[in-house]
Amino acid sequence: MASGATGWSHDHVETNGIRVHYVRQGAGEPLVLLHGWPEFWYVWRKNIGPLAERFDVIAPDLRGFGESEKPGLPDPPGRLRDDLVEDLRGLADALGLEKIGIVGHDVGSFVAQGFAARYPERVGGLFFFNCVYPGIGRRWLEPDSVTEIWYQSFHQQPWAADLVGSSREACGIYLKHFLDHWSHEPGTFDEDFEAWVDNFMRPGNLQGGFDWYAGAAEARMKMMREGAPDLPKLRTPSFFLWGESDPILKVRWADRLGDYFSDFELEPAPGAGHFVHYERPELANDRITRFFSGL
Repeated sequence: MASGATGWSHDHVETNGIRVHYVRQGAGEPLVLLHGWPEFWYVWRKNIGPLAERFDVIAPDLRGFGESEKPGLPDPPGRLRDDLVEDLRGLADALGLEKIGIVGHDVGSFVAQGFAARYPERVGGLFFFNCVYPGIGRRWLEPDSVTEIWYQSFHQQPWAADLVGSSREACGIYLKHFLDHWSHEPGTFDEDFEAWVDNFMRPGNLQGGFDWYAGAAEARMKMMREGAPDLPKLRTPSFFLWGESDPILKVRWADRLGDYFSDFELEPAPGAGHFVHYERPELANDRITRFFSGL
């Protein structure tokens, strides 16, 4: 992962009271890549170089993840998404970026939507993989979904990170379940698997990722009780490349995007599960480049 071999450079900025790590490569219009769980900046390794031929690519570790600072949950925990949005604003400010394109996946898709709602004038476009958006509503509790989301409750247990991190073997078993089960083809991550275990065995990284689920719990439970909320539509041009084989964020749930996005395009991605950007990087890089180049 050395910068000399890849062309990317590692750096940190102080933003919103914490230290955020990011990787950067390329020149042109700024494009910020926001990862999900169980991920960190390195999940974009197949995307950064190709996209950097056209864009100024910035791939940060979200707070709690990777090499970024892990300040723990705010009080109340539900303020976590606001903190992540302000982390992104601070990162853009620190790098002198007035307007950015955002590519978001999983947790990163939450952050991207929050940022676009709060700072619409600072977003040129939104690109999503398998987006967590309000239109999913009560469908989280469908029979074939509720058996998949057990980990969201498990991650909120105060002992969960200690249990998963009790040994390198335990951590590997846990991560491999998600990397295999959520991918179209089990074994997709095998070449990078040791890097994943290395990352999540770093002090605080398991808990930092698990904190997201505690931070999102109140809003998630409200949606499960009351259904999809009525919210103003995001007017930023948006593109969704959604893996057809994702068992956790199902492509059929994209049917309500029009209730929350006023200007969007949806393309199902065959042969991809949850991690479209990693599983089908050529497709992902092509669509990202075409979308942002056409804005």
